[in-house]
Amino acid sequence: MAECVFPADEARPRHDWARAEIAALFEMPLSDLIYLAQTVHRRHFKPNQVQLSTLLSIKTGGCPEDCGYCAQSAHFDSGVKSEKLMPLDAVLAQAARAKANGATRYCMAAAWRNPRDSDLEKVCAMVEGVRRLGLETCATLGMLTAEQSRRLKAAGLDFYNHNIDTSEEYYGKVVTTRTYQDRLDTLANVRNAGIKVCCGGIVGMGEAREDRIGMIHTLATLPAHPESVPINLLARTRGTPLGACERPEVFELVRTIAAARITMPLSMVRLSAGRESLTDEAQALCYLAGANSIFVGNKLLTTANPELNRDRKLFDSLKIEPMPVDE
Repeated sequence: MAECVFPADEARPRHDWARAEIAALFEMPLSDLIYLAQTVHRRHFKPNQVQLSTLLSIKTGGCPEDCGYCAQSAHFDSGVKSEKLMPLDAVLAQAARAKANGATRYCMAAAWRNPRDSDLEKVCAMVEGVRRLGLETCATLGMLTAEQSRRLKAAGLDFYNHNIDTSEEYYGKVVTTRTYQDRLDTLANVRNAGIKVCCGGIVGMGEAREDRIGMIHTLATLPAHPESVPINLLARTRGTPLGACERPEVFELVRTIAAARITMPLSMVRLSAGRESLTDEAQALCYLAGANSIFVGNKLLTTANPELNRDRKLFDSLKIEPMPVDE
């Protein structure tokens, strides 16, 4: 089994990870893995701070994609109805509320395969308004062209989220309406426009450990690591093809987070969807494994998220503080 090799200059993270090295991380005794992840984490971040983001669905339902985990796909009868794009004032009111609750980044999500230019202009107005509130901005709108990426950058967009979901080998069992390369092309367009990248995947879609290794390998060998790496636990939704998947043991989620932290040491690793189903003890393990970002608010798009008071109580117990916006 391969061993992990770190660069002498950790200001320049590795981008040449081999799958065997990442597999070796997953095979480590859990205590050793968490120790290694904590060691890496503490070299680059304050160990007891977590960055808070808020996610708002600005256009819900009716998506033409067939992502098997998604309640917003028009292909599935999940009970989620198609809605129009939210008006600007409603989005900004929600952003102001998120800031008052401690969020430093505001993420706007639209259930599109790719935005029309007319819709993109409306999103750009939202980006400009949210920035005026003093929040970092993030959007996830589906696939983007190079020109659309440049337009969002001109509006002041800080981050763009576009997840790869899983390994390239397993991807076809999750999505058939766009390819893995389509996702990588959008990431390249965003990066070339000067927008920071938010990209991660999902644990619990029926994939094998090898697919979780493959997902981390893809992210860790990109020319530039994503600045944010969300690791989601599948929120199983009735009516979706993956809604009946057996949930993996929580330690697989912890190992995936730790592998992300070790291989992408300068990235924010977000414990994202699925927190509602985790115990406080499981969440604490995820923070120990290197997660230092979460979404706050009682809803993530169409699924539940822990109540703000529950997060505050857990943070108080663990002596964790919200990360300031300039960290």
